[in-house]
Amino acid sequence: MNRRDQIGFSQRIHLDWLEYTANLALAGNPRDEIVAALSERLKEKLSVGNQPERGNRDKAITILTKVWVTVPKDLQTLRDEGLDHLRTRGPSERMLVHWCMCMAVYPFFGTVADAVGRLLRLQGTAGAAQVQRRLRERFGQRETVSRAARRILRAYIDWGVLQETEEKGLYRAPTTRPIDEVPLALWAIRATLYATGDTPRPASALLHGPHIFPFDLPIPSLSELESCAALELSRHGLDQEVLAGLSKHLHDQE
Repeated sequence: MNRRDQIGFSQRIHLDWLEYTANLALAGNPRDEIVAALSERLKEKLSVGNQPERGNRDKAITILTKVWVTVPKDLQTLRDEGLDHLRTRGPSERMLVHWCMCMAVYPFFGTVADAVGRLLRLQGTAGAAQVQRRLRERFGQRETVSRAARRILRAYIDWGVLQETEEKGLYRAPTTRPIDEVPLALWAIRATLYATGDTPRPASALLHGPHIFPFDLPIPSLSELESCAALELSRHGLDQEVLAGLSKHLHDQE
């Protein structure tokens, strides 16, 4: 099965869990120690009464480590640069980094975001039932898809990028978070290309698309795009629109 047709991101992952995992990775801890630390951290978070939901906890740990520790080989450079960004960035920038890594490792996360973002642009709100309907059109009537989407929507609320309204199952978005760092925008372009299959598109579509609705990112200049060795540029159409794609040398390393 194509990686972009897989679900994978099937748990309600809190932002502070991703922060904790990334900080453990930044400190140089090996995978086994990170897993042990996460197991201890989450044992009281994923439970029913006094009985831990071991299956859900293990799935959450798998997601957290796959995003920041045991990433696919072709995402290791992106992950390393993402960790570097986390060292010195503020809260909004750090959230963007986590968001983009979740999309790159688990494209389904970005597919849900895209559905939400399109609805927000169209009508100012996004209904859970509307999101589910759009996902069914792509993935079919699968309970795993429906369950994972519900948990991701709850994660968006936990992260503060969606807000509940008076109507159950209907959400609005707070003000977008401005990001001024061009290096982060270039990194986010690459993450989005990994998530969407490296289909060349204008930089504006990659940085202002519905998949990244919580953030307002700067559009790099042509010279800034050209200076990024990880991207390839080409011109398309009569208006000579610049398109961005992942450099072939990255795929040679996969």
